[in-house]
Amino acid sequence: MTANEDQEMELEALRSIYEGDDCFKELSPVSFQYRIGDHEDPKAFLLEISWPETYPETAPRISLDAFFNNRISPETKQAILAKLEEQVESNLGTAMMYTLFEWAKENQESLMENHQPVVSAVTLISSSETPNLVSTNKKKEKKEQLTKAQKRKITGRTDNKGELPRGWNWVDVIKVKCKTGGKEED
Repeated sequence: MTANEDQEMELEALRSIYEGDDCFKELSPVSFQYRIGDHEDPKAFLLEISWPETYPETAPRISLDAFFNNRISPETKQAILAKLEEQVESNLGTAMMYTLFEWAKENQESLMENHQPVVSAVTLISSSETPNLVSTNKKKEKKEQLTKAQKRKITGRTDNKGELPRGWNWVDVIKVKCKTGGKEED
């Protein structure tokens, strides 16, 4: 079998095995993500694996660079990748995606045993410590809300720029002259 035929067969198998599993995500026909652990689990991580053209004869590319893994230290990531590379070497030449995902699930505790969550650099400041921030938090004045009828009436009188046409409140001179009879010149 050629590498492409092996990949197609493994892709079909992965789709049928992980159908409905919210931990598995197919990014493309040759790139996949699998979440090891629950969202709330501090020891959960996201494996991203992609196939080169000659997979399964060559090793897949394994990455832990997803945003989900930001709280994992670089040392722990390196340890996980090293242990996964050992599994890849022992399965080289065969379809190994299912094997890698299941091995990672079974060994999650040992993979994350030295895990120390990375603390982000965000710090909270109370408003009592910074009095100058309080002045910027003033409430904005609310504009008077118009009803739909009022808005229609305004748009009926204005042009497309929102300006009233020249003479919008002038008295119709012709109507006035007709009613008053106007003076005729002799």
